[in-house]
Amino acid sequence: MSNEQQTSGSQSQQERHQIQDAEIKRMLEHIKNKFLVMSGKGGVGKSSLAAYLAVSLAKRGKNVGLMDIDLHGPSIPRLLGLKESIRNISQSGKAEPIRFLPNLQVISIEVLMGEDKDLATIWRGPLKIGVIRQFISDIEWPELDYLIIDSPPGTGDEPLTIAQTIPDAKAVIVTTPQEISLADVRKSINFCRHVNMVILGIVENMSGLECPHCGKKIDLFSARGGEFMAKKENLPLLASLPIDPEFVQKGDAGNLAAFDGQERPFIQEFSKMVDKVIKLTTKEAPVPMEEKKERAVQTGDRIIFAVPVAGGKLSAHFGHCEQFALFETENGEIKGKSMHVPPPHEPGVLPRWLHEKGAHVIIAGGMGARAQQLFNENGIKVVIGATTDSPESLVHQYLSNTLVTGENICDH
Repeated sequence: MSNEQQTSGSQSQQERHQIQDAEIKRMLEHIKNKFLVMSGKGGVGKSSLAAYLAVSLAKRGKNVGLMDIDLHGPSIPRLLGLKESIRNISQSGKAEPIRFLPNLQVISIEVLMGEDKDLATIWRGPLKIGVIRQFISDIEWPELDYLIIDSPPGTGDEPLTIAQTIPDAKAVIVTTPQEISLADVRKSINFCRHVNMVILGIVENMSGLECPHCGKKIDLFSARGGEFMAKKENLPLLASLPIDPEFVQKGDAGNLAAFDGQERPFIQEFSKMVDKVIKLTTKEAPVPMEEKKERAVQTGDRIIFAVPVAGGKLSAHFGHCEQFALFETENGEIKGKSMHVPPPHEPGVLPRWLHEKGAHVIIAGGMGARAQQLFNENGIKVVIGATTDSPESLVHQYLSNTLVTGENICDH
């Protein structure tokens, strides 16, 4: 093959990829929240929790979709007792997911596996990536509040493909309390941070068993490991779910959607988790800073700026600064300034500290992606790439729309 032919083939493949990206975006743009349920290792109950989360959200009146992309062990159809295949094709030629409940629709990549569901799927990476992308682009979802995506364990091709194909998906990471599971989950956390995927929270599953005879809690798989890890990684702990044998039995029987009973500890904890998920995803949309500035001029609202300082100038990296200069502004003008020595630089400490100080905006030279995420989670707008100048000058420039920013000088 000539160089020209190779170049032409590469270009056409790239064009096809771009067309497919646009199609995927069109298919998913009317879905408000997308969750990738993942785990570092198998056997932690990830698929069961993904299925029951979808069912629980639907029972709360939310419009929900459930997508199973586990090529090697799709479990969702069996957990829900779903035996039908795709029947309906939309006017645009796309497949429509199967309606499981009035407001819950389900699709599994198992429909591509053929008649024998027990045959092993032996596919290499590039083929898996192509199949998953094609699968996502060929499903036409209705307007949804939530799309729950069940991924196979680990940090391989499937979750990576989702992270790259659906960049606004958030991760729900499932673990069990013992260290062998936590070690793999830490890899999942690092994976999410590496690909800039927001982590909604950690779910600790199999967190103890209540003895049916005496009612005493038995820690079969250690205790509170997921809780301690969530605190260490500065991530929300969504739930610590106890073992419930009936939950397992319902899943094995394909009747997981019928699992209920408010007196059960598992149901009580799971219900709290659903409350947290809804709360975390239905917060008021953040107001753009330009709009905030207009409101400040019109209503006299304050905006507090934080600027890391070293030697009287902007510190190149916020985590290595000597002090933070905090400026209180009103009607687009600086009304007050105070200097503060920051606490020791550890993950998550400075965003919380500045949030407690009332900061709305931080102007920095460089900042890693994880730090940016933490500031955003604390309601603080991040401006990076500012030049070395006095903090007063930078705030004046920002308020007058003359602040020039360059590249982020921090890449970790």
